[in-house]
Amino acid sequence: MHIAWLGKKSPFCGNVTYGREITNALLDRGYHVSFLHFAQEPTDLENWPDCPEVFLPFLYKSQIYTIPTLKSSKILTRSLQKLQPDLVHASLTLSPLDFRLPEICEELNLPLIATFHPPFDSKIRNLKSSTQYLTYQLYAPFLAHYHRTIVFSEIQRDLLIKLGVPAQKVVVIPNGVDEQKYSPGYSNLKYQLQAKRLFVYQGRISTEKNVEALLKAWKHCHLGNDCKLLMVGDGPLRTSLQLNYGKEHNIIWFGFVPEEERRIDILRAADVFILPSLVEGLSISLLEAMACGVACIATDAGADGEVLNEGAGVVLDTQDVTTQLKTLLPLFRDHPEITKLLGQKARHRVLDRYTLAQNLVRLEKLYAEVLETQEFQLSSR
Repeated sequence: MHIAWLGKKSPFCGNVTYGREITNALLDRGYHVSFLHFAQEPTDLENWPDCPEVFLPFLYKSQIYTIPTLKSSKILTRSLQKLQPDLVHASLTLSPLDFRLPEICEELNLPLIATFHPPFDSKIRNLKSSTQYLTYQLYAPFLAHYHRTIVFSEIQRDLLIKLGVPAQKVVVIPNGVDEQKYSPGYSNLKYQLQAKRLFVYQGRISTEKNVEALLKAWKHCHLGNDCKLLMVGDGPLRTSLQLNYGKEHNIIWFGFVPEEERRIDILRAADVFILPSLVEGLSISLLEAMACGVACIATDAGADGEVLNEGAGVVLDTQDVTTQLKTLLPLFRDHPEITKLLGQKARHRVLDRYTLAQNLVRLEKLYAEVLETQEFQLSSR
């Protein structure tokens, strides 16, 4: 089967990780994959699948959204005509091209599947979540014309159905991680950092991630020099936050870490992983930490609370995160037996529900179902 994958290779974000992991796995299973993405030249990225690329021109590209050029739609159409894939899978990049895809694929008689990534807070409790809700409202009429839309949780599915997407077209396939690669193991990072207890945040340093709520709680708690908070990632708020929360507070800023082996080494050293987001989809970073056997604390934004429920981790309300962390941080410092137990439960939860292999089995079934439906519709015309 030939899959035309429309997604992202840069800048680094959850969508990029999703596309890399899924397309690598599809190639390993014998699928033919062509990768269409917004770029000006061939990519040379470590751990990316070796498959044909199509470059779509753009005016602007960020972690959140993309502005294509006027020519991109024509280039995409011509490329699909030339490639003649069996199916198009669009890992949506939040660009105007997303809205043209159903029309293009209908003209070419190509089945079209979307993966819809935008984060959300199902309770619409804050300005950021309200903005994300508008994104769902904007996309719903167009997703109704895709053959299937993949989301990561039942909460997302219910939201899209309420907004008018037919129920039979919305499929829940959670993110998955490679549990062989992301697993507990030895790391000497704590020794290098002179830390007995290591707390880690890994992700974008931006408003929606609510990072300052964590930093305020950490600064207030004065956990001692044996405890270190490691901030892994980059973003628009990093420079300003780093000025106020630095080494004098036992906070270490690693910046963006592109090497996957290095990120795994960090997670293996961690005692606690903290994700204080206001909005989320289903955090791959959270799943990676859980797979490495790290005790996890996360807000109930998006599907993250669903992942950690029933004892697999500690779930925070998105309101007043700082106050909640002021109570939890000393507890996790003083009781290593709690972090050990929660780490074991986190790993077990990933093995039970969120492995990449499970994700691929569901995806393959979906591909087969959509192709079978499309063939029936064509033969009955």
